Amino acid sequence: MNHAVFESPDLPRWPAPERNKGPILEALRDILPHSARVLEIASGTGQHAAWFAHHAPGWDWHPSDPDPDNRAAVSAWVRALSAANLHAPIALDTREQQWPEGPFDAVYCANMVHIAPWSATEALLRGAEQVLQPGGWLLLYGPWRVRGVHTSESNVRFDASLRERDPAWGVRDITDLEAALEDRGLRLESMRPMPANNHVVVLRRT
Repeated sequence: MNHAVFESPDLPRWPAPERNKGPILEALRDILPHSARVLEIASGTGQHAAWFAHHAPGWDWHPSDPDPDNRAAVSAWVRALSAANLHAPIALDTREQQWPEGPFDAVYCANMVHIAPWSATEALLRGAEQVLQPGGWLLLYGPWRVRGVHTSESNVRFDASLRERDPAWGVRDITDLEAALEDRGLRLESMRPMPANNHVVVLRRT
């Protein structure tokens, strides 16, 4: 696999994934086994998918996104990287009943929970429960409130800006996530602090 792909000016990029792909990769390496089949939800441009597939060839990475423009961006990375463990993106809205066939060892979702209605997160939990094998991981990256308290002043401002853009958006509270896990086959295992006042929330399929 050619690392020079990541220097190409022709591939689609968003600033945030460029900044956080390295720290997230290190976090995932601490959590996931060397070999894992992973379904990514809301892949965006595909920067995470390409970076992780390149640096962890044992991970069989399946990106997805409901937006056709985003899927086109992911496809550009898939073609450029040409890696056997990085698959073409599928159209998937978490609220749709038809998810890809499992089982998966992990479901990974970055920066979706706070820029989507809460119903999308509830549907993510339902879908992950269906497709994860027992003991599998649901990994959520992004900003979180903890027991009603923001983890930084910058997240207070970020939360306000999100709610101004759409009242259904906002930085979620881990307490609400725990409540949504009731009667689900998922449990909260840990919260790993990350740069820029984010966390990787680790859930396990029981």
